[in-house]
Amino acid sequence: MQLSEHVTLAPYTTFGIGGPARWFGEAATESDILAGVAFAQERGLPLFVMGGGSNLLVSDAGFPGLVLRIGLKGIERHEEGIFAVAAGEDWDCFVSETVAGEYAGLECLAGIPGSVGGTPVQNVGAYGQEVSQTIVGVRALDLHSGAFVDLPASTCGFAYRRSIFNGAERGRYIVSRVMYKLRRYLEPLISYSDLKRYFQDWASLPTLTDVAVAVREIRRSKGMLLVDGDPDCASAGSFFKNPVVPDAVLARVAAHSQGPVPRYDAGPGLNKIPAAWLLEHAGFSKGYARARAGISSRHTLALINRGGASAAEVLALRDEIVDRVQSRYGIRLEPEPVFVG
Repeated sequence: MQLSEHVTLAPYTTFGIGGPARWFGEAATESDILAGVAFAQERGLPLFVMGGGSNLLVSDAGFPGLVLRIGLKGIERHEEGIFAVAAGEDWDCFVSETVAGEYAGLECLAGIPGSVGGTPVQNVGAYGQEVSQTIVGVRALDLHSGAFVDLPASTCGFAYRRSIFNGAERGRYIVSRVMYKLRRYLEPLISYSDLKRYFQDWASLPTLTDVAVAVREIRRSKGMLLVDGDPDCASAGSFFKNPVVPDAVLARVAAHSQGPVPRYDAGPGLNKIPAAWLLEHAGFSKGYARARAGISSRHTLALINRGGASAAEVLALRDEIVDRVQSRYGIRLEPEPVFVG
């Protein structure tokens, strides 16, 4: 594995923001991952593991250690609908392959940028599906033992946008492969309101391919599909998680609002409130701008690089939003992207 010095990270991210990495390398094999870890440890360097760069905001100062980009490739299809997928595979390409083979379970996750290795970390989800519903195992390097381990899904601590990989064991594991179990010839999932509206006039049942196409079209209409030259695409996707709050907090929000508050059941006594609704009712509309950072003209939750934005400008906009929503509703929004450096 070749390592390079002082590599600017902005081109490796969908935000297009970020200073240089002191060292940068791309791992094509598990041996490369081991070599990169050893290089960083021997020199006392901090290590950051990068996937597709679609969920990152990199500091303007860059990263003072080694950025190891995971580029492992390969998709193996086993019996009983098991797919073993290398962490560096493009996620949307993998979804397309499963849909084309009439395997159900990922059709609503079409169009999401990034690589396969990032999906278990955040328990990626959209339009009624989460990867935790199909993941059966994750292979990863355990930095505590220095050995690769195969973790069953039951040990990964999956929850809404969470797992042990970004929670209790953050920084311990480097994902090299993910195993999914999909079922063939099932009807597609159409539970999300946007999809129901899309297909409401269809006389026949949509196919898995129809649903994947619809999801991509809906994402594109919201500026959430990567399209070259689209100014709304210079982002990290949804910047804030939908907060999960108890009944008492929901009642407080309702008391300060005109009209009903949208909510989704999140378990006994818990409610998920759309973060986009909170932003809009706190005065942050689509197209809102602050210096060279702003909010997408098509999706309230997407903070964008309007052209030449710095990480500091994005963070200033983040803080403005978080502070105002908390002041108005007593809810502190939690960002989705990973902040590097």
